[in-house]
Amino acid sequence: MPEKQNIEYKSSWHEDYLDWICGFANAQGGRIYIGKDDNGNVIGIADYKDLMEKIPNNFRANERNAKLV
Repeated sequence: MPEKQNIEYKSSWHEDYLDWICGFANAQGGRIYIGKDDNGNVIGIADYKDLMEKIPNNFRANERNAKLV
């Protein structure tokens, strides 16, 4: 499955991907696959259990610190 407007492949996690999550939430939705290359091949990530805990915690922390405009 190739990348599309609502599908994005990332080889690793970076905190700025939280912006992608917000962008998908404000649009038609979407999916970010972490641990895949640009062609959709699985390359995996070393600390996936830690990452699965880290992402929602960071999202909540950023949400609390967000300013409404």
